[in-house]
Amino acid sequence: MADDWSYPHAGIYGDTLIQTPNFDRVANEGVLFEHAYVSSPSCTPSRASILTGQHFWRLEEGSNLYGPLRPEFPVYPDLLEQAGYEVGFTRKGWGPGIHEGRPRNPAGNQFASFEQFIEQRNDGLPFCFWFGSKEPHRGYEKGSGAEAGISPEKVHLPACFPDHEMVRADIADYYLEVQQYDAQIGELLAKLEDMGELDNTLIVVTSDNGMPFPRAKSNLYDMGTRMPLAIRWGNKINSHQRINEFVSLTDLAPSFLAAASLPIPEQMTGESLLGLMIPEETSGTKDRSHIFFGKERHVPGQESGDWGGYPMRAIRNHGFLYIKNFRPDRWPSGTPNYEKATLYPSYYGDVDAGPTRTYMVSNQDKDAYHRKLFSLAFEKRPEVELYDLNQDPDQLNNLANDPAYTETKASLGQRLMDELIQSKDHRAIGGEEIYESYPYTGGTPSPDNFKREK
Repeated sequence: MADDWSYPHAGIYGDTLIQTPNFDRVANEGVLFEHAYVSSPSCTPSRASILTGQHFWRLEEGSNLYGPLRPEFPVYPDLLEQAGYEVGFTRKGWGPGIHEGRPRNPAGNQFASFEQFIEQRNDGLPFCFWFGSKEPHRGYEKGSGAEAGISPEKVHLPACFPDHEMVRADIADYYLEVQQYDAQIGELLAKLEDMGELDNTLIVVTSDNGMPFPRAKSNLYDMGTRMPLAIRWGNKINSHQRINEFVSLTDLAPSFLAAASLPIPEQMTGESLLGLMIPEETSGTKDRSHIFFGKERHVPGQESGDWGGYPMRAIRNHGFLYIKNFRPDRWPSGTPNYEKATLYPSYYGDVDAGPTRTYMVSNQDKDAYHRKLFSLAFEKRPEVELYDLNQDPDQLNNLANDPAYTETKASLGQRLMDELIQSKDHRAIGGEEIYESYPYTGGTPSPDNFKREK
């Protein structure tokens, strides 16, 4: 599990500058997914949805960064442990947050390393291990990418970023940390080979949300929600497969349980991926022509009296991205007014601090080009956004008010609301205060600075 890694930043996806030989190996020796998406593009709810196999909005206060993942939501490490597996994690597991009512992190028992976990493992017992890298999360060593030979002039510049050397250098630094993460994958593969367990181990490589840049992480555009995903399982999965159907990372938990021949809890909204990867397995009933995702609160950064966050939901298929912004009166990237952000005083706090954010904010009035990109990333948004992905793959031109797309907008909006109602999203069925009645008020997360209001 990477921390803040976006599709398509891997060699096998066609990025010729970035070097990811170990991710590419897993993909070549197994399955590469072209359309894998998080449930929410923020650490805590994304990881919670992966562990529970559920839409993030079903997890109540766990839908927010720093929110709790309560024990009434079963997680796959516990279910596997009950079935005889040894479970553990290292580095970043579930979080940040407090696992109130749970004896440990929902990802399992914590270890200093995978090696330490293996050393204490009882011989003969199957295991489930979560390796939570802290790369490529910020901060970065400025200029480290270029120093390592990654040319800023050659990086793929997303269309929503201004073309400036400061931004390109920032992306090069991010690329370097992706490569460092890939090296960690290589170390894990080598350890499994030394153990003689490589081909007997189901290996999943992915990320929790998109790159820590404007209009990426904490946003519902592809750079925030679309993830690299590769799965390898020895001879059980045919090699060199590419799957173009839509999959959610909520599908991982039921996949692990199915691989262990365990029942899948009814609460899980995800569905096992084994049927997509293994011909003799049943493919399931899930409609994979589209995907749903959303966000509640990332970093609290609204103005005084409204700690809020920026609640939104979306549906995406191969042709369109439809986004419903439930509070368009709020700032999608955090308040621009530092003095009024009393609960979490941060300047555009929903975007990780870094050179790209600094450049875009400082140069917002330089010309029409900079103003447009700044507006797309930081200014308030309309209630509905609609993007034609065939004409606008970078998702920059909102067509929600174009009469030519009226029918498409209505159809996608209805399909989204049907899913939200069926899956008991409080933004659709009422009771949305459950998402906003548990504010994080700063400091190290603990029961003392979380106050749940019934």
